[in-house]
Amino acid sequence: MNTVILGVMLSLLSAFGWGISSILLKISMKDKSAITVNIVRLYIIAVVYAVFFMINGNWREVLNLTPLQLMVAFISAQFGFVIGDYFFFNAMKIMGVSRTVPITSSYPLWAILWAYLFLGRNISLQIIFGAFLIVLAIIIVRQGEIEEHVNMKGFIFALLAPLSWSFAIITMEWLSAQISPFTLTGLRIMFAALGITMFLGKHKSEIRAITKREFAALTGAAFLGLFVGQYSFVKAVSLVGSPIAAPITAVNPIISATLAILILREPPNSKILTGLVMAVTGVILTSTA
Repeated sequence: MNTVILGVMLSLLSAFGWGISSILLKISMKDKSAITVNIVRLYIIAVVYAVFFMINGNWREVLNLTPLQLMVAFISAQFGFVIGDYFFFNAMKIMGVSRTVPITSSYPLWAILWAYLFLGRNISLQIIFGAFLIVLAIIIVRQGEIEEHVNMKGFIFALLAPLSWSFAIITMEWLSAQISPFTLTGLRIMFAALGITMFLGKHKSEIRAITKREFAALTGAAFLGLFVGQYSFVKAVSLVGSPIAAPITAVNPIISATLAILILREPPNSKILTGLVMAVTGVILTSTA
């Protein structure tokens, strides 16, 4: 198969994996806290990566990493999968998927800002215009939420999630030049599972109360979001580069919002939908600059 076609297909697979994962997470959070859901999700997929590491011999690469590389990978994992996802899950629980994803899709904007401040990356007019669209989208989405009397707490959580993710992306970018993609992805997931263990004692009773339906939803979310979605994106970038892969995966918010309206019966809102389209356009512009 042509490399470009394969890269595009993997990028679409990644977007759909993340989109469907959001719906499954929302279903599993009906009667459970965000931390409980994340503990189970991370534990499930950490075991999957550990098994693949043993089969493929990735542990040898991990053992050769320096203390600094391990520390940065650990910090990146906490901001990406523990802190950032905590805000994201709570925002979804409060506002719904279709109201959350237009705001949380702003993470490339923050990542570019940190890259400009700390890594010396140039900011073009295209990035500025894309950033303007993203900010305007957030304002429009918030106005739609105000009209629906949506809790302000959910909006704040939705803003904090991409801020945390963007820091994780910057630290991961530094590591990606030194560690192979699959090893880095799996290591960050396992470090995230290790970090979230500090909350295990407080949430044991809730974890025991998880139903078979909720566990099935969490397993699907873990596999589609953290294994299929993450690895497909990393592989797509290695085949066609981020200028092609990133804009394609940027359709993830549209997939998530559409599925939320169709499956979760979240009522559509013209301002939310307008903001969603503007946010995705802004993300594509900033990703391709």
